[in-house]
Amino acid sequence: MSETDPRRWKALIFIALAQLMVVLDATIVNIALPSAQQDLGISDGNRQWVITAYALAFGGLLLFGGRIADLWGRKRTFVTGLIGFAAASALGGAATGEAMMLGARALQGVFGALLAPAALSLLAVMFTDAKERAKAFGIYGAIAGGGGAVGLILGGFLTEYLNWRWTFFVNIPFAVIAALGAYFVIREPAGARNRSPLDIPGVILSTLGLVALVYGFTRAESAGWSDSLTVGMFVGSAVLLAAFVLVEAKVKSPLLPLRVLTERNRGGVYLSLGLAIIAMFGLFLFLTYYLQIVKGFSPVKTGFAFLPMIVGMITGSTQIGARLMTRVAPRLLMGPGFVVAALGMLLLTQLEIGTSYAGLILPAQLLLGLGMGTAFMPAMSLATHGVEPRDSGVASAMVNTSQQVGGAIGTALLNTIAASATTAYIADHAAGATTPAAQKLVQAQAMVEGYTSAIWWAVGILAAAAAIAFALINTGAQSGSPAASGSGDSEGAEDEVRIPVVAH
Repeated sequence: MSETDPRRWKALIFIALAQLMVVLDATIVNIALPSAQQDLGISDGNRQWVITAYALAFGGLLLFGGRIADLWGRKRTFVTGLIGFAAASALGGAATGEAMMLGARALQGVFGALLAPAALSLLAVMFTDAKERAKAFGIYGAIAGGGGAVGLILGGFLTEYLNWRWTFFVNIPFAVIAALGAYFVIREPAGARNRSPLDIPGVILSTLGLVALVYGFTRAESAGWSDSLTVGMFVGSAVLLAAFVLVEAKVKSPLLPLRVLTERNRGGVYLSLGLAIIAMFGLFLFLTYYLQIVKGFSPVKTGFAFLPMIVGMITGSTQIGARLMTRVAPRLLMGPGFVVAALGMLLLTQLEIGTSYAGLILPAQLLLGLGMGTAFMPAMSLATHGVEPRDSGVASAMVNTSQQVGGAIGTALLNTIAASATTAYIADHAAGATTPAAQKLVQAQAMVEGYTSAIWWAVGILAAAAAIAFALINTGAQSGSPAASGSGDSEGAEDEVRIPVVAH
């Protein structure tokens, strides 16, 4: 697609729709889980696998999915991913038992791992003009950041007024419309494929290493950090990923060329984005529990309570990030963005049982959304900026990998911190609660104590993300031709702009 081809903007609609489906699927099932568990007879011990099966397949296969997009063609991979995701969603919605549900969730993860890197890398090779790239990534960044909160609203609405099965079935129209639109509208630039042979050892080591890492954090949440299998998973993951790096440094056609990872700006993006996602996922979890259990909100009301965050995210991404990206260095958007988000998170450390939604939670969410939207937008663009076209799929996959691993770490780490603070509070105050009413109050207060302890950690994590953005990201404003510093990528970036256009 040439820079004057209006179909690129139509293509963006279908890419954004697909990305929204993948992102909201990470949270939409959370609200429906209690109903699905009851209907399908899933035990409490296996309940977490409905979430974990998706996370493991998605997180573990992302690098492979990104490489497939580079090898096979992004449009073809994108459409295949959408069709597969729709089929897996239909299977999940029609599930008659535990095995069928878990299999469907794993399949959703597999096709999501094809779909997500292909979507981002299509944007990277289609939008090369700086101003248009800023607009396109502004829209994409708002969806990538706000989709989780949209999932909570949609999940609450479908569960309360229809049936938990609709949290799966709702993906089918999304996927079909996006696949048809992509098939007829997207014209992928020629010359951007990487036809070198597939690095099979790299695929095996990266997939097993990432699966072990994600599962280690997921298991730590339920079994504890000192559990032998949890520790074994972390050790195994470290060994496998170290072996993966050694293999990638030596093979002729690596799955993840180290040039993608070692360029300081992209490295800074992957690291700071992963940390920010740790804080965000933890917050979604605690605020959902706080609103439903402590404040007594219905699933639908809880979903709508997240609207200020979505509004802030869209405003930060499209009105601040997109407008300033071509004039301001990315670190001057990302660093302050994470600081503003940390200030919003800091407000939430003041949560109490009787906290006013309008007085504290709403302004905190607006700050969080504005900060995250402003930071996410240049981060998404910079992650694929100046990358050689043949590497754009795997560079995009690294963005998604840092988000997936960050989400798994955030849920497990912050949940564990919250649980231990809650237990400690109950141990200290249980003796004084002699009536049922007093015991109930101590229980609620203990929960809030747990949430605020974990939120303090999230504040620190966001501050670390801001520090990394300021320290590592040193490229200038993304105007003119892409200017990646330090790794010889700028030559590849020029190639990206000059790619001849052919219709598939």
